[in-house]
Amino acid sequence: MCVSVPPCRRQREGCRAGGGGGMECSWKTVLLLVCASLGVQYTAIRTLRDSLSGPCQGTYRCRTRHHRDSRWRALCDDSWMPGDSPRRHILLFATTRSGSSFTGQLLNQHPGIFYVFEPLYHVQQAFTNSSSRLRRTLDRRALLGAYRDLLLNLYTCDLHFMENYIRPEPQDHVTNSFFRRSSSRALCSPPVCLSGGGDAAGSATPDETWCPKKCGALNLSLASVSCLSREHVAIKTVRVPEVGDLRTLTEDPRLDLRIVHLVRDPRAVLASRMMAFSDQFRAWKVWNATGRQPRYVDLTQITSTCKDMAASAETGLQRPAWLRGRYLLVRYEDLAFNPKDKAGEIYKFVGLRMEDRVRTWIAHNTRSNASSPSEWNYRYSTARDSRATAESWRLRLGFDIVRTVQNLCNGTLALLGYKQVHSAAELRNLTHSLVEPRTFQPTR
Repeated sequence: MCVSVPPCRRQREGCRAGGGGGMECSWKTVLLLVCASLGVQYTAIRTLRDSLSGPCQGTYRCRTRHHRDSRWRALCDDSWMPGDSPRRHILLFATTRSGSSFTGQLLNQHPGIFYVFEPLYHVQQAFTNSSSRLRRTLDRRALLGAYRDLLLNLYTCDLHFMENYIRPEPQDHVTNSFFRRSSSRALCSPPVCLSGGGDAAGSATPDETWCPKKCGALNLSLASVSCLSREHVAIKTVRVPEVGDLRTLTEDPRLDLRIVHLVRDPRAVLASRMMAFSDQFRAWKVWNATGRQPRYVDLTQITSTCKDMAASAETGLQRPAWLRGRYLLVRYEDLAFNPKDKAGEIYKFVGLRMEDRVRTWIAHNTRSNASSPSEWNYRYSTARDSRATAESWRLRLGFDIVRTVQNLCNGTLALLGYKQVHSAAELRNLTHSLVEPRTFQPTR
């Protein structure tokens, strides 16, 4: 079978065998990636078969790939295995700068959840860094297939699958390049980190260097053990365009997938992107400062964001059979205005009890004096006065930009219950909320 060897390893073998230069290697890489995508179902079935036998149920890696690893054998014990409660597979599905880092931490605080922040980043980077011919050859379908394959493997706690995409490639399953590792309590706690104490996510000040300094490089074998020791797996991603792209995962009988679709006012999304990604939004910042639209400003990104957001919401709210009971639409503004109740709604949807630790985190990270100026300036800060920040974009964006976004995203704003403004004075009047009271229930 073509899936018996990881794609990246086969790529290296193909390059050595070809000897004809990078172009030949690129085409071999394309074929191998397609081969791997076609074989993923075989791999998953074999994984399931292995997991149902042996003394360490649910941890097929204990008996196969890492049977010679003494650390793995020592940890592969019933004491590390979750109980009989059904495993939940939770996907926080969002777009960039929609409040997903904050929302993800609501799941990360639960002691029974193994949380991973943006693992698809590694897939995107691996594809982007490939040769130009390879990038032209690989279409949207191939990239989405790679995304789904990685999600499936992570939900079954095979973190070694990420070695196909992490650069530089891990050595002996150890890496220093795991994206935003500090955003996961599980990856900074035992058994992954035996010396750090592992409370990075609950620390008062976000510090991306805390976990690597105290825990050292990430051992993906131990990370897989940590995943298997927890009852549930939650993943955050902003890289899957539409919820329809996840249909094969919702229909997979090995998963109990629950999708929390987080949306935010597109005007607020744009304002946040302009602050967080200054270089990419330089033309927008010029427009905002001068009131004149540059000829070279790119409107396609916000247009695509609105299109994908609306398409996903429409699909979810229509309640198709493959998504029935698996989809929850949450507006970031509702979560910011009423974090405890909305967090409770999310936990009820995924079928888990909201622990006291989650409530404590909410209290600490949403009150007005929760954060220092340094935290506010941090791109991925999750400590904030949530109510004050929800509509603060109205003080930062010029009316001309707001009017343009409203024209581009008219249908999305109406669908999600965001009011439009018709003057600069109305835009700046924060006593009048632009978020309509709305309860989103899937249609019967």
